[in-house]
Amino acid sequence: MSLVEPVETTSATPPRHRIELAALQGTWRHEIALFRRYWRSQSFASMFEPTFMMLAFGYGFGSLMAMVGDYRYLDFVGTGMVGTAALFTSVFPGMFNGYIRRVFQHTYDAMLATPLDVHELVTGEVTWIAAKSSVYGCAPLFVAMAFGLDPSPGMLLVPLIVFVTALGFGLLGMWTSTIVPSINSFDYVITGVVTPLFLVAGTFFPISALPGWVHVAAQFNPLLHCVELVRHAVFGVRPLADAGHFGVLLLFAALMWVLAVRGMRRRLIG
Repeated sequence: MSLVEPVETTSATPPRHRIELAALQGTWRHEIALFRRYWRSQSFASMFEPTFMMLAFGYGFGSLMAMVGDYRYLDFVGTGMVGTAALFTSVFPGMFNGYIRRVFQHTYDAMLATPLDVHELVTGEVTWIAAKSSVYGCAPLFVAMAFGLDPSPGMLLVPLIVFVTALGFGLLGMWTSTIVPSINSFDYVITGVVTPLFLVAGTFFPISALPGWVHVAAQFNPLLHCVELVRHAVFGVRPLADAGHFGVLLLFAALMWVLAVRGMRRRLIG
């Protein structure tokens, strides 16, 4: 009989579903260090591209139609372009950064060599993307205000709306980066997914003008719910409808988080 009592050992590794604040802080420090190097070019592209589009469409089509429903057309486009800015500043970084850092730079391999799990890596990356988008996404709104859009207290909700929207689309981009065979395959995603989401979101024209089946399909477009929330925040909150729109965005972000984490885990760990 052994006189040595068995010693219980416990793993120091936290549960896989748990997200440590220190892990997110470490991911954000990495992102901030990179952002200090390229913030000028990224900020210019992220803030002025949707602004130029807003001015072109707002004044181009605005010269042909002064009003859309109860809205001035420039105000209609200005509020709609907030959603477009949220899409562009989140899904593209999620796709290209996710692919390049995983395949070419092996940044994620190095990050996982630290006390960081895949779900924490994904969460840290996408919350940083969403935080930037919540700032960049307000640019079209400021331009619209400069051209006559009346400010309202509800505009303070716009950064939150953009943040939640960008969470979902950033995660969509990260998940996509795990299923494409090569970086050139993003062309299919941009043409077949991102462009339809951008066009059928009520940004430049009411979706009620579309054929019935397209109008129904558009209800499954998260960007449409973002645009509706922004317009309601600017022109008048509708609590019941807005709760539904916000719920769709949260559900979309939650679903994309599960898919992105599973995809990244499969690619990085196997």
